[in-house]
Amino acid sequence: GSEGALELAQTVVEITDSLQANFKFVYDDKDSLWQKITKIATKIYGASEVVADTKIRTKIQEFQNAGFGHYPVCIAKTQYSFSTDPLLRGAPSGHVLPVKNIRLSTGAEFLIVICGNILTMPGLPRQPAAHQINLDKDGRVVGLF
Repeated sequence: GSEGALELAQTVVEITDSLQANFKFVYDDKDSLWQKITKIATKIYGASEVVADTKIRTKIQEFQNAGFGHYPVCIAKTQYSFSTDPLLRGAPSGHVLPVKNIRLSTGAEFLIVICGNILTMPGLPRQPAAHQINLDKDGRVVGLF
């Protein structure tokens, strides 16, 4: 019951309070955007290198020059592998991480680095489905299907 859950929670708190934190960031805020991308790829994903065509590298440098270099970096890629190949399961090492596109999110203040073939957000219809939902004269919901 709830007594067991409470006891477990108290034990977890005691253990975590007694441990020494050994947290380290993967990159420094002052690193360039390209350095941040490379450090994530090599230290987390086990890649040997990051590759991007001139157009992408130029765009990254333009974001850097425009004052967005301090932004954190978010890598969008397949969830099935540390590589960008969904068939190369698990945590392979020595692979190349190809950057296909980048997007700047100034509202959330981060850079989205798109690697491999991945959709970051499915397309939405011009007319939201909520416009079709209503109540009929008896108060029943209509227009859901």
